[in-house]
Amino acid sequence: MLKKITRIAAVAAAAALVLSGCAATTADTDSAEGGLIGVSMPTQSSTRWISDGESIKAELEAQGFTVDLQYAEDDIPTQVSQLEGMLTKGAKALIIAAIDGTQLTDVLQAAADASVPVIAYDRLIRDSANVNYYATFDNFKVGVQQATSLLVGMGVFASEDSTSADGPNAAGPWNIELVAGSLDDNNAFFFFNGAMSILQPLIDSGVLVVKSGQTDIEQVATLRWDGAVAQKRMEDILVGNYASDTLHGVLSPYDGLSRGVIAALVDAGYTKDTLPTIVGQDAETASVQSMLDGEQYSTIFKDTRELAKVAVAMAVAILNGAEPEVNDTSTYDNGVKVVPSFLLTPYIVTVDNYKELLIDSGYINEADLVLP
Repeated sequence: MLKKITRIAAVAAAAALVLSGCAATTADTDSAEGGLIGVSMPTQSSTRWISDGESIKAELEAQGFTVDLQYAEDDIPTQVSQLEGMLTKGAKALIIAAIDGTQLTDVLQAAADASVPVIAYDRLIRDSANVNYYATFDNFKVGVQQATSLLVGMGVFASEDSTSADGPNAAGPWNIELVAGSLDDNNAFFFFNGAMSILQPLIDSGVLVVKSGQTDIEQVATLRWDGAVAQKRMEDILVGNYASDTLHGVLSPYDGLSRGVIAALVDAGYTKDTLPTIVGQDAETASVQSMLDGEQYSTIFKDTRELAKVAVAMAVAILNGAEPEVNDTSTYDNGVKVVPSFLLTPYIVTVDNYKELLIDSGYINEADLVLP
């Protein structure tokens, strides 16, 4: 697995060099004259977004650009204002992880009027023709991996290669609850739809039971990916449906939400030995620690260092009159156009492989973990 990730990292790095190398002198010359690229991240409340912003900034500065990196703290008007400020300062390109992918139409038009290219970063920007490219992961696959991992942890699937109930606990019935991301984030739908492509057949057959009856994304969504919101909803579900029954599994699309779910369960009396199987995403250090502590079962690793390289390569290529490398030209329709995209590969992480995937690759510092 590590060799595979290393190869992918090498490919992404090579792509960045290829895309920018043909006109590196021009980029360096422009940046020496004060070339600016604006980088807009949604919030600093998640360590994931802090890491993304720092990675993009480091990649751009390594190529000689000046970077205006700003975090909007999940406030849409703030993000719009920050982007307007970047344009006023003369930004040559914008790399944007949108808070709400539908609320940037006017500022993107201003960018287009100024011939400033826009790279959507991990979250698709919707309802605008003024999005040039999209750098992200295979987000439907992320959902598939989350559901698959959940079922492996519950013993319904025998392995991550299973496509039907073939594990020691295949018969069921097992109680699960569903958590989804924020409805204003296009990724939430890809994660949820990918997961439900695996879970729905087992719900239909009775192997899995959602006692709350909440199975539509509108019912299970979590505004702004807020862990406190997920915690409160889980508390309500437990009171209403599990006073005399046991919850066996929770689909959660993000580590921050998973930690909120765990807090609700612990408050309700669940212990490390009785907690349901809980999955997550983003390989945040706090949740990797939770995995080592026997609370969370798995997370999804998306190497945002490689995503940063891809986004930077796209921006540099456009600025130098080249065509950025993409590997998907059909999936990501933003309501106005299909945005050419580059999709990276996500990986399932458990206590069995976290060291290989996260520590050995340098994504997480082992000194930041308390090992069992």
